[in-house]
Amino acid sequence: MAALQAAGSKAVAFQANLTTSGAMEKLFADAVAAIGRPDIAINTVGKVLKKPMVEISEAEYDAMSAVNAKSAFFFLKEAGRRVNDNGKICTLVTSLLGAYTPFYAAYAGTKAPVEHFTRAASKEFGARGISVTAIGPGPMDTPFFYPAEGADPVAYHKSAAALSGFSRTGLTDIKDIVPWIRLLVSDGWWMTGQTILVNGGYTTK
Repeated sequence: MAALQAAGSKAVAFQANLTTSGAMEKLFADAVAAIGRPDIAINTVGKVLKKPMVEISEAEYDAMSAVNAKSAFFFLKEAGRRVNDNGKICTLVTSLLGAYTPFYAAYAGTKAPVEHFTRAASKEFGARGISVTAIGPGPMDTPFFYPAEGADPVAYHKSAAALSGFSRTGLTDIKDIVPWIRLLVSDGWWMTGQTILVNGGYTTK
């Protein structure tokens, strides 16, 4: 926020547990009250769990579903209500939606509904000129990635993408994702209802 303000932009920050409809509604209402109706809404919320299905508790599943699916649904609902006509909405999902792999059932499985939420929202909001998309990054060089992985899986992920050899870490970098989001919320508005896997060839669909 300080960096945005230093660049001459108005920036405000809010904090909330966004796993309830009421909290999401309040977040958007507070944002509109502070800066006006948005042209762009981007959802980066996510929670990861790598664990065999037979070891996942109901509480763990409920927490994953609340963060990855429920919050995404109500984000899209409130964005659809609040974003200006001809606006742009984008949600971050995961490239594991294109994978055939164990241990990520609760993570990828609770991100998967966002694909259909995105398609439905794009149809419902399209009459107002609003584009709705989802981006699925590959394993990213961020603190979100490493706690769920051991040394051997990290080494695998760093070599699994077709373009791994051209990445600083072998993993997806935030800087690899930003241009795609920037495109989709600007000149790339004609793309809508789609989930795009941006991962250097880690998985395909």
